[in-house]
Amino acid sequence: MAIKPLELLQVLISRTEFTDEDKKILQQNADWGSSIAAEMSDTFYNYLDRDPEMAAVIAKHNRQRLGQTFAEWFREMFTGMDNWGPQYADRRWKIGLVHVRVGIGPQHVVPAMATVVREVSRRLVKEGKPEELRVSLGKVCMIDLSFIEQAYLEVAYNAVQQETGMSEALFKRLIATGASSLASS
Repeated sequence: MAIKPLELLQVLISRTEFTDEDKKILQQNADWGSSIAAEMSDTFYNYLDRDPEMAAVIAKHNRQRLGQTFAEWFREMFTGMDNWGPQYADRRWKIGLVHVRVGIGPQHVVPAMATVVREVSRRLVKEGKPEELRVSLGKVCMIDLSFIEQAYLEVAYNAVQQETGMSEALFKRLIATGASSLASS
């Protein structure tokens, strides 16, 4: 499957209709995003601490460093690092691979991202920020979430391919067949 992060980012930008106007709105609000990044990190990790599986994963790592990394990621959603180019794409891909490596499954990632979206939305309303900012943030959150989700598929395919020599076409066919059989059971 050989994901090319920049190509994936470009596809996701198109699919989410993440426009130049969205980028401009986020960049114009980068100082605000930076000002709430630490609080958002605390909210995020407080949420994760309530889940025993996630609390166990977090306990294996430096909590302070995780908080700093989250705040950095949060700020980057506003700046785009390099205007949502190759650097942004590579960083998001690496974040996805880290989630897979440490065992954070999609069943944790999606609700956690929903928590980010919900809390940011709450702050936007509380502080009278424009609806356009909420929409733009929602789009970039979904782009970032898609990177993490795609990492799971890529890692699974690579592992199966290395162990069996299975082609990508056969892998995709097996996934489709498996999905069909689960849907009919």
